[in-house]
Amino acid sequence: MRWDELDELLRAALSKEVEEGAKRLLGLEERVIRELARRPARESPWRKAKEFFSRPTPRWALAGALAALLLGFALGRLTAPRPIPHWSPNLFVIAAPGARSVAVVGDFSAWQPIPLSDPDRDGIWMASIPLPPGRYEYAFIVDGKWVGQDPLAEEYLRTFGEYVSVRYVGGGRADLSS
Repeated sequence: MRWDELDELLRAALSKEVEEGAKRLLGLEERVIRELARRPARESPWRKAKEFFSRPTPRWALAGALAALLLGFALGRLTAPRPIPHWSPNLFVIAAPGARSVAVVGDFSAWQPIPLSDPDRDGIWMASIPLPPGRYEYAFIVDGKWVGQDPLAEEYLRTFGEYVSVRYVGGGRADLSS
């Protein structure tokens, strides 16, 4: 079979299909309109809502709504964020006459140095660091040397061969145990 014969056969088959399809489309619009007319009309959602809320409400529905409201209030109170504890300034002070650099390290800074200053160059180095209530371990680093026993500390601990000082913020040990 040649290409031109194949092309002619394809055109004839397609033409026949289009004619049959066109016959089926005749009267389609009228058939659709008749089908839509037979179906019941849908009520608008607003009308349904109006009917629902105009019915007398059973007592159990009111009791359920009140119970849900009270449960929501109770859960809200239980899961509400707690107030942020007051962060009070804490003065870290060390006497280090002649020192070139002084820093404080501690669990409150992930043991990263926080520099202290001596603006009047009298050898008293200090920094004010705000901390929430709690127990804190710390030490000073004076010209690169560890100084773990602060005379103003409440207690000392020996850790990994070095001393660290302990400070309680927000009261003594008795205040923090409760």
